[in-house]
Formats: sequence, structure tokens, C-alpha cells
Amino acid sequence: MDMINILTVFILAIFVGFEVITKVPPTLHTPLMSGSNAISGISIVGAIIATHVSGTLGTWLGLIAVIFATINVVGGFMVTDRMLKMFKRR
Repeated sequence: MDMINILTVFILAIFVGFEVITKVPPTLHTPLMSGSNAISGISIVGAIIATHVSGTLGTWLGLIAVIFATINVVGGFMVTDRMLKMFKRR
């Protein structure tokens, strides 16, 4: 039963994340991405905790969550850095 709950939360998180991201207009995407780095950092901590809580499937799902959240954090910082370089004087 515990595994079904973990899978349900994982699938719902994928669906909600996809729906939220597709509703953001492109002009707001970069500022929101830079602001979401803290949330992704919290997601990394939650995913690390999830890898130790349950069995094998939970460990793999937690590993996948850690990888995707890390990619999101690094990508967000790269986009923010590039955006800030556009506004610097030469």
C-alpha cells in the first residue's frame, strides 16, 4: 500500500508540474525560473529523504527526482546568469 501511495504522488507531481509550466507565458518564464531555484533545492532535499524512506522502487524514484531537480537548479542558474549578462554594460 505504501508503494501505491508513493507512485500516486509521483504521477500527480508530474502532471501538476507539466500543467503549471505549460500555462506560463514565455516572457515570464526566465524570471520565474530564477525564482524557482529555491523550490527546486527543497525538492532535492525531499527527494534525498524519499530515497531512504521506502524500498527499492522508492529509491529509484527518489534518484530520478534528485537528478531532475538538480538539472532544474543548474539550468535555472545558467539562464539567470545569461539573463543578467544581457543587462551589463560593456
